[in-house]
Amino acid sequence: MSVDRRSLLAGGLAGGLGAALAAGLPASLARALSIPADVRKGTIEDVAHVVILMQENRSFDHYFGAMAGVRGFGDAHPIPVAVGSDGAPRDVWTQTDRTVQPPADISPFHLSTEANFDLMRMEGTPHHWPDAQAAWDQGRMAHWPEAKTQRALGFYRREDIPFQYAMAEAFTLCDAYHCSVQTGTNTNRLFLFSGTNDPHGLAGGPVVDNVDDDLNKPDDGQPRYDWTTYAERLQAAGIDWRHYQNLADNFGDNPVQNFMAYRRAWRDEPGSDPALKDRALSTRDLDQLKADVLGGRLPQVSWIIGTAEGSEHPGPSSPAQGADYMARVIDALTADPAVWARTVLFINFDENDGFFDHVPPPAPPSPDPQAPGGFAGASTVSTAGEYHRLPAPGADGDTAEFRGRPYGLGPRVPMYVLSPWSRGGWVHSEVADHTSVIRFLERRFGVMEPNISAWRRAVCSDLTTAFDFATPNDTDFTRLLPDTTDARLRAAAIPHQPTPVLPADHSRPPQEPGERPARPTRYRLQATCDVNADRSEATLTFSVQGELAAVFHVYDRLHLDRVPRRYTVGAGESLTGVWALAPDGGRYDLWVLGPSGRVGHFVG
Repeated sequence: MSVDRRSLLAGGLAGGLGAALAAGLPASLARALSIPADVRKGTIEDVAHVVILMQENRSFDHYFGAMAGVRGFGDAHPIPVAVGSDGAPRDVWTQTDRTVQPPADISPFHLSTEANFDLMRMEGTPHHWPDAQAAWDQGRMAHWPEAKTQRALGFYRREDIPFQYAMAEAFTLCDAYHCSVQTGTNTNRLFLFSGTNDPHGLAGGPVVDNVDDDLNKPDDGQPRYDWTTYAERLQAAGIDWRHYQNLADNFGDNPVQNFMAYRRAWRDEPGSDPALKDRALSTRDLDQLKADVLGGRLPQVSWIIGTAEGSEHPGPSSPAQGADYMARVIDALTADPAVWARTVLFINFDENDGFFDHVPPPAPPSPDPQAPGGFAGASTVSTAGEYHRLPAPGADGDTAEFRGRPYGLGPRVPMYVLSPWSRGGWVHSEVADHTSVIRFLERRFGVMEPNISAWRRAVCSDLTTAFDFATPNDTDFTRLLPDTTDARLRAAAIPHQPTPVLPADHSRPPQEPGERPARPTRYRLQATCDVNADRSEATLTFSVQGELAAVFHVYDRLHLDRVPRRYTVGAGESLTGVWALAPDGGRYDLWVLGPSGRVGHFVG
């Protein structure tokens, strides 16, 4: 039985819930889809509450590469990579693993939970600073399984993760949202909670790896942080905020536990701020979240730190268990329709674990001794704070070879935007990262975060274009979200973490046919090529006339072993790059990729 949204809204909330429940849809999800936005000014100021849930360790292609209408397996412009084990030209969909003999070429493969439900709890993959750097390889991205294992190329389809697909098709999914840095959990969460990893080492950083942030352990023996978090800035501005978590089971995912201001508050030291302990270091679980919604106490800004089982992290959790946790969050937030009518829920992922994603992350130019000026590319935007120039305290894997490399962005991760202003199954394709969530909060509440670098402010979206604040209730759609309880119980009962068996067929997997409605992007880009035969040079000119800066990746197909050049061009600016043609007998073959898959190819 289908439920027509127009009928739901025409009949009022009670009638809509009755029809949805008769169709077998949980009441919480029926409410989320049937509650219209409370339109007052028709702007972002109509948002009264922003709730942020950061899940764990999934890449975009791992979850949504097969979904119709997004930048997934059907991408018409995959980047070229160096030749494979057979010596033939190839693109990023064929990855070479030279750790086995003979070397193996591997493409993304389906983790069919219908054939083997145990794959719902598949073993995780390496996900730290050194292996992330190796997989990215400064943009070459040709040997992912050597750093992340072959199972890192496994992915799910609609039938495996029905709740995630249905939620994305009911609300808005971002297909250009990246984790902030090429490493694991703690560092990426620092960007969400504070906008930085302290790259200049002024307050305990730079941070590139996890730390032991147990509140009951001494402060010495581990790097501790002493810069200001965004929650503290909100508090100083009079904006109400809170963390919802089970403090005894938050999977170590609350990064403020390592900040000295919070640790002093935890110990009730003289001069510390007791509000930090109450708001960030207390147990307020999802039952309390629901009670606060019903009692009119939901803060203006809330961060939810999930349990280990609810986190979606491979091993302790799974997509099925994460789906059930997200359903409970939605249940809590929709308990009072008047509250949900003014609420935005962001659900993102801290990092990709080691799971493959085919899109090269936008980043400042990589250092390259062979390139003019010592960098492979250039930027019209300041890149201060975006390079790893100092040893990271306590990070054993941070060796000298990584000095000078860009921190990020990292691989794409899923990002759902749930709200009455983002219903309808939209796709949002502006480049974004974890600092984009803070930028959205800046736009709504007027509290600025100075920790965010100039480069990220220029390149990354503030996510406002993921919403229709003016006419949010005019969209006609029908979406049903499946129940999650049975799959969660089945996944929790899996006794081990299986390793998938790779298929013999290593061809690129198919993507579902069809399109999705797309939110507008603020890009106006141009790339041109001018060849000067007398000087034996090819000059590429990159221009940006839109509102957002853009990163142009340039792959020299005659020298794919070289570090790809990257050019960051600010809004209203242009930049040129020159290639000497004489060493290749006057030939050139330059492949250009910009935001949202925009591409140019110059050959001669």
